[in-house]
Amino acid sequence: MNRPRILLIYTGGTIGMIKDFQSGALKNFNFSELLKFIPELQLLDCDIETQSFERPIDSSNMKPEYWVLLAKIIEGHYAHFDGFVILHGSDTMSYTASALSFMLEGVSKPIIFTGSQLPIGDLRTDAKENLITSIQIAAMREGDVPKVREVGLYFEYKLYRANRTTKINAEHFEAFASLNYPPLAESGVHLVFNEHALLAPKTACHLKVHTQMETQILLIKMFPGLHEATLSHLLSWEGLKGVILETFGSGNVTNEAWLINLLEETIAKKIPVVNVTQCSGGSVAMGLYETSVALKRIGVISGKDMTTEAALAKMMFLLGTGISYLEFCQQFETSLRGEIS
Repeated sequence: MNRPRILLIYTGGTIGMIKDFQSGALKNFNFSELLKFIPELQLLDCDIETQSFERPIDSSNMKPEYWVLLAKIIEGHYAHFDGFVILHGSDTMSYTASALSFMLEGVSKPIIFTGSQLPIGDLRTDAKENLITSIQIAAMREGDVPKVREVGLYFEYKLYRANRTTKINAEHFEAFASLNYPPLAESGVHLVFNEHALLAPKTACHLKVHTQMETQILLIKMFPGLHEATLSHLLSWEGLKGVILETFGSGNVTNEAWLINLLEETIAKKIPVVNVTQCSGGSVAMGLYETSVALKRIGVISGKDMTTEAALAKMMFLLGTGISYLEFCQQFETSLRGEIS
């Protein structure tokens, strides 16, 4: 059997930095010289090629235009590689990884996002382990079938489903969590996969890339003291196409009439309003408490146990397809890429 071919794509971020020991400043290094910095990669049973964004970006500058660029890179190389590893800054990695999971329909190969908290040239870096194991996971096969056939995110000894992740810590190496879904794999002395957690796509599926992402949406976090005038101003935006509400607990909001009226007026315009919990873990269950009964009655869509990142990406994706309002409501509450339990 031929050695797996892995394409390593560098978008930017801490993992691709080395320290200039004369100035002490961090700078991007040339990924064509990867083996110089990580000679251990030569021990992996795969062939690695690299590609970088023309101008690597800080992940805080990430936006849907870059998601499209990334999707097109994968589309252009999909037939020639057995797996992909995407190096990305950690701050917005969950957003990008979630978006790619929706944009790349019919994925049957591993697409693994990773990054690091410390630069690759730092003495105590977590970059080497994250990168080496991500490549190893992308290259793993059972017979002629890849072990992972979905978009994943690997960080600090754990592989997660990408659209289940959120960044929880800016300082610890364990920067990401997937509180509503178990890890797909854990790396220790052995690399152990959770077979029941992995997606099993149809064997005959073909990659279809979606590049239309609707960005005229609002993400509104509920908080005690939110003013009617503030929300009214936001929802009156003429170009508004969709709204995601980050609500309390299991999907609750104040039941004051002004809030329900504003949301009902928005929904009457066929603008979808989605309810996700602002809690790190757990699920929306509208109607469980009196403070969410009205939301269910007026037609607010349940995000169930989706992360905010996944809900945002899914809304952009579905609105970009141009489907009807009714189809949007149906598909949003349906698990398309394993984003809902």
